[in-house]
Amino acid sequence: MARRVTDGVTLLEIAWPEPIGANAYLVDDGEVTLVDAGVPLPRRSLTGQIRAAGYAVSEIDRVLLTHYDIDHVGGLARIDLDAPVYVGALDCRLVRRAWSPSWRHHKGAFHRIVRRLYPLSGIELRPVVDGDRIGGFDAFHTPGHNPGHTVYLHEELDAAILGDLVWNTATGFVPPPWIDSYDTDRIEASIARIAGKRFEAACMGHGTPLSSGGDRALGALSDGLSAR
Repeated sequence: MARRVTDGVTLLEIAWPEPIGANAYLVDDGEVTLVDAGVPLPRRSLTGQIRAAGYAVSEIDRVLLTHYDIDHVGGLARIDLDAPVYVGALDCRLVRRAWSPSWRHHKGAFHRIVRRLYPLSGIELRPVVDGDRIGGFDAFHTPGHNPGHTVYLHEELDAAILGDLVWNTATGFVPPPWIDSYDTDRIEASIARIAGKRFEAACMGHGTPLSSGGDRALGALSDGLSAR
């Protein structure tokens, strides 16, 4: 059931119907990158979807996490990886308890609980900062949904890995809601920043990825948000 999004980018269809679960992707540009890993109990096996895409787990060279949320990282515990895992620096500090959000913040309190249940122990986490180059990907710090949320652009493949910068719905791109975010104003600023980039394929965590027109769809959302 793995599905090609564009040359070199495959959607791993592990997510339950919305709002449960999130997409994962496999990117092959000569090296093999797993992007996000879905929930702990996916609709379809992550390992099975990797095999359906024509790969073995042992062929994965790295994992890129767009952010630390259980629906994006929970599946890591279910696969036997021997590869570094990259995540935004602030989310890395969050999960490793080097920084703690306020208990008074709705999502901060949630994360303080979840990191006890899913500490990503035994995984080599490598922090990512804005401007990092990881293989063929350029990293852009896009805070708001999470403090360390990161978008990864791949110029050669003309693709953007958007994570939860936006969700794709029946009516088009929307920003994630307040209840699931740290700062909606910062989300809008992050959307505006990435809307200035050029890419065709848009691969988000929730909703159907776009094989073409991704930058135009994100630009339309950004324009609509700024016009309010």
